[in-house]
Amino acid sequence: MNQRKELSYLQLKKSYNPEDFSFYSTEELDALDGIIGQNRAEKSMEFGLRVKNTKYNIFVTGLKGTGKKSYIQKIVREKAQKEDIPDDWCYVYNFYDPNSPISIHMSAGMGRIFSEDMDQLVKELLEEVPKAFSDEEYELEKAEIIKEYKQSRELLLDELSKYCLENGFTIKSTTKGFALTPTQDGEAMSDEAYEKLDEEERKKIEKKAQDVEKKALEFLKKIKGIESITKDEILKLDQIVAKEIIKPYMDVLFNKYKEYKKIINYLQDVQEDMIENIYDFDLSESEREEKEENFLKRYKVNIFIDNSENEGAPVVIEYNPTYNNLIGKVEYENEQGSLKTDFTMIRPGAIHKANGGYLILQASEILMNVKSWDTLKRIMRTGTIKIESLRTQLGVVDIVSLKPEAIPISMKVILVGNPYLYSLLYAYDEDFEKLFKIKVDFDSVMDATMSRAKKMARFCKFFCTKENIRHLDPSGVAKILEYSHKIAGSQKKFTTRFNKIVELLIEADVWAELDKSLLITRDHIKKAYLEKIYRNNKIEDKIEEMYHTGKILFNLKGKEVGRIYGLSVLDLGDLMCGKPTAITVTTFCGGKGIINIEREVKMSGSIHDKGVMILEGYLSEKFAQEYPLSVTAKICFEQSYSGIDGDSASSTELYGILSSLSDVPIFQEIAVTGSVNQKGEIQPVGGVSEKIEGFFSLCKHFGLTGKQGVMIPYQNIDDLVLFDEVIDAVKEGKFHIYPISNIEEGIEILTGISFNEICKRCREKLNKFRSNIENKNHKEKRIKRR
Repeated sequence: MNQRKELSYLQLKKSYNPEDFSFYSTEELDALDGIIGQNRAEKSMEFGLRVKNTKYNIFVTGLKGTGKKSYIQKIVREKAQKEDIPDDWCYVYNFYDPNSPISIHMSAGMGRIFSEDMDQLVKELLEEVPKAFSDEEYELEKAEIIKEYKQSRELLLDELSKYCLENGFTIKSTTKGFALTPTQDGEAMSDEAYEKLDEEERKKIEKKAQDVEKKALEFLKKIKGIESITKDEILKLDQIVAKEIIKPYMDVLFNKYKEYKKIINYLQDVQEDMIENIYDFDLSESEREEKEENFLKRYKVNIFIDNSENEGAPVVIEYNPTYNNLIGKVEYENEQGSLKTDFTMIRPGAIHKANGGYLILQASEILMNVKSWDTLKRIMRTGTIKIESLRTQLGVVDIVSLKPEAIPISMKVILVGNPYLYSLLYAYDEDFEKLFKIKVDFDSVMDATMSRAKKMARFCKFFCTKENIRHLDPSGVAKILEYSHKIAGSQKKFTTRFNKIVELLIEADVWAELDKSLLITRDHIKKAYLEKIYRNNKIEDKIEEMYHTGKILFNLKGKEVGRIYGLSVLDLGDLMCGKPTAITVTTFCGGKGIINIEREVKMSGSIHDKGVMILEGYLSEKFAQEYPLSVTAKICFEQSYSGIDGDSASSTELYGILSSLSDVPIFQEIAVTGSVNQKGEIQPVGGVSEKIEGFFSLCKHFGLTGKQGVMIPYQNIDDLVLFDEVIDAVKEGKFHIYPISNIEEGIEILTGISFNEICKRCREKLNKFRSNIENKNHKEKRIKRR
């Protein structure tokens, strides 16, 4: 039998000497500017930002707390500041189709100037138009036109009156037009005189009246024609005056915005509309406010996107990417029970604001909002954005609304999400691969070097200064580095989940305050870490209590055949803890091979089932080269009432089978973790530190004997980052950790007997089983012959 190989206490964690740091406190250091240990992600991000193609958008993935958000915001803003400021966008009134406002773009800052110019134009006209229409020269010209009209009208009325008298009638105006009255002796005939006339005379008068009425209508038509001509002449005069007032102002605007063809076209429409509606500018003070709220609003400019304050390209972070927050909306106001809107109530969305720059979104948020993801993809594909209500998108009956002109879009979208979301989108969304060709993958760990250790100290300086908490002394930094290894689960790696480090710093500052310390020391960091565990490990304590009270059967003394302790990890979300589990194996004569009881009752996962099947491959190669295995083995995880998965207990199960087959008992003081392949090689597993600490906690409760320990795969040695309490016990020889590479080594440690001897006993047992089966078969055949 080989001598037991055991790990030294020096191999159980990565330690740092505070004397390796030359500062008194982190306050002396330069604050870290940037991130640590994400070279792959940094290069990917820099490349993605350089590519100008619209299909090369970026998906940033990685575990929570690795600094993705802060890094993205920093590097994108730095890149954006060096780029051109995009144009302003405005919406203006469409004089030909008021329900379809026109979009206009111009250089950054010009939108606000253009809006002010239009407001000033209306203001000037509201002052100048009333003055012009009250001007003496204008009044004289208008009076001359009216005078000519009156003279012409009087001449026609005189001629009509004379004609009527000559034909025996007088004419007078009434509210309904005019009335003819017959004459007698040159005077208007009274009603009494008319009644006295005989029937024949009255008929003659009435017939005559019809002829006179026709003639009178001709005269009245001439008067109406003169009146219409007069109105046209007054209108022409007013329009001439309007042009004389408006043209100087408009010429200034035409010249100012001559580079913008769309603005020039709009200004031409404005000029024509103002001239046509010049009377709407001739207002009294009481009328002005109402007109400004209604008619004059058409001359306003809706500054849709104002980039005047930007320094470079815009960077927009939308934390709530609802449909309306992304693509904008048309707002409404309630006016006496009815909804009212106009082009000045069109509001931009995050995509409009990011146009010409960068849009940063959380993948999970946009996927949860109705139509947001599909709409974003459509905009990215087409390069245009059109404001439509969500009701329209869903095919629901919508209220009559504006249809603003679409705006071209050019931006880079940066999605932030976890690896699971990235995989789902890549697999199931055919547009995703086409639109997001750059993957920026943040690692959760980084290689541990002294250079990076010093950068971690500078990170502590940055955070402590930012949050105005106490700085760390060298011992505090050394302890932070130790726990960084602990979080990473490796002696060769630091964690890049800086949120975990930040939590430690914040909580350690509280303990330093209670200790009235000026600096955060190693003791405060250790206290913060252990107290956090204590707050979260209620379930772990409850489980341990069940071991202590005997509700979970647990024996750390002596030796037993076919009974061994495997180590598993419980993931409680905010805490991972190790949990020993008794695994029992029974073997007996039969031919069913290995029966996994958990699988039979559908309590095991596929990975665990695979691990059990591997065991059959190992046993077959070892003991069934000449004859089939004549054995049935049943494996059970005792007192396990929930699902089991993973293969980290496969070596443990194999040891139990070998013990049961050979009738060699196993030391109960040693727990095991590690998976095994068909060749008997031990393979590494996860959570090895938590598994050891979980078993050590129980051993400590029942009393450390100096014989207790754990067997782990030798490949997991670098993954050990154990608590000081465990390390001290190993140092004092009270607890042992055995690294192994194959089943041979493991079974010898567990039994104290050589592997060859165990194999010999197994073969003897298997031969006995085979012999029993053969004898049974012979008897059955003889009975059948009889």
